[in-house]
Amino acid sequence: MSPVFHNIDAAPEHVAPFSHAVESDGWVIVTGKMPTKPGGSKDDPLEAGIEAQTARVMENLAIVLQGVGLGLEHIVQCRCFLTEFDRDYAAFNETYKRFFPADRLPARTTVGVTALAVGALVEIDCIARRP
Repeated sequence: MSPVFHNIDAAPEHVAPFSHAVESDGWVIVTGKMPTKPGGSKDDPLEAGIEAQTARVMENLAIVLQGVGLGLEHIVQCRCFLTEFDRDYAAFNETYKRFFPADRLPARTTVGVTALAVGALVEIDCIARRP
């Protein structure tokens, strides 16, 4: 099966040249989402704090997944990037885990980085699988 390249109208504006998601053989790879707001500009100010930015990123992942007929429950793996790892890791985890049932947490890697696009504190990409 050839890859299908998805761009979702309801998702926030692209911050770089990419597709929101690419699908092949039932696997959906979602590009890293930023805490930008749908309907706004990538240059708009971001919400303050790791909790608000994490929630916005998770909501943006949900928008992209919904656009391809899936939901957060279809995520099997996430990669998370934090610019202030030591400071934000605990609060990030508390916000992140609210988006999944306790017995269905995706596999995950979390990495501290020096910077992210648009000055974000957090970015998350994921892989989902169609049932």
